Amino acid sequence: MIHGSRDASALADARAILFDLDGVLTPTAEVHMRAWARLFAPVLETHGVAPYTDADYFAHIDGKPRYDGVRSMLAARGIDLPEGEPSDAAEADTVHGLGNRKDQAFTAEVDEHGVEPYPGSVAFLDAAEAAGLAVAVVTSSRNGRRVLAAAGLADRFGTIVDGVHAAAHGLAGKPSPATYVEGAQLLGLAPSQCVVVEDAHSGVAAGRAGGFLLTVGVDRGAGADSLLEHGADLVVDDLAELIDSLPGGAA
Repeated sequence: MIHGSRDASALADARAILFDLDGVLTPTAEVHMRAWARLFAPVLETHGVAPYTDADYFAHIDGKPRYDGVRSMLAARGIDLPEGEPSDAAEADTVHGLGNRKDQAFTAEVDEHGVEPYPGSVAFLDAAEAAGLAVAVVTSSRNGRRVLAAAGLADRFGTIVDGVHAAAHGLAGKPSPATYVEGAQLLGLAPSQCVVVEDAHSGVAAGRAGGFLLTVGVDRGAGADSLLEHGADLVVDDLAELIDSLPGGAA
């Protein structure tokens, strides 16, 4: 079911689709959720504050660069830790140490269990490419290329703006639109020619702030109303619902 006030027919004017990765192309949001829970459950218990829940992931972490997610979660519980340095060991009780600890847990999950892309998202990607649209991945994750490879999608995207690229080019993370604007520019297009596809509050907010043609939310647990409130123009449960609205589609 399509939710929202905008008509999906706006997709017919698109020149490119900019995909978030985790939760849009692949169910790695679930892997991230498990990794964040493994990180924060003992940390919050040690500090004697309210326990970590999945609701914390959606409210404070989802879609943000890793260290920003750590800062947001700690702030939500009133915990003050030193920043440290990106080179901090995973055992360090610093913002960067916790972020590196979470990265270790995520990498282990991907390597041990692999990643299967969402069938509806792959079908939408196939249809977008068949319609002649350019495609790119824009993700806050520093593990974006690893995940794409594990999902068998690495050769589908010549343009990838991930956490490594963002850090190297000084691009602010979502909800800033900077990484999505970068993705559009790398494709040689203006934001107004591109569609952003996101599952996170911070991501749809980035799409709205960047002046993109359309910001599509995919509801993987954040809630359709919440995604619309944060900036999505329309929300679907599965991207396959939008195939007929692409250029050359039936709609």
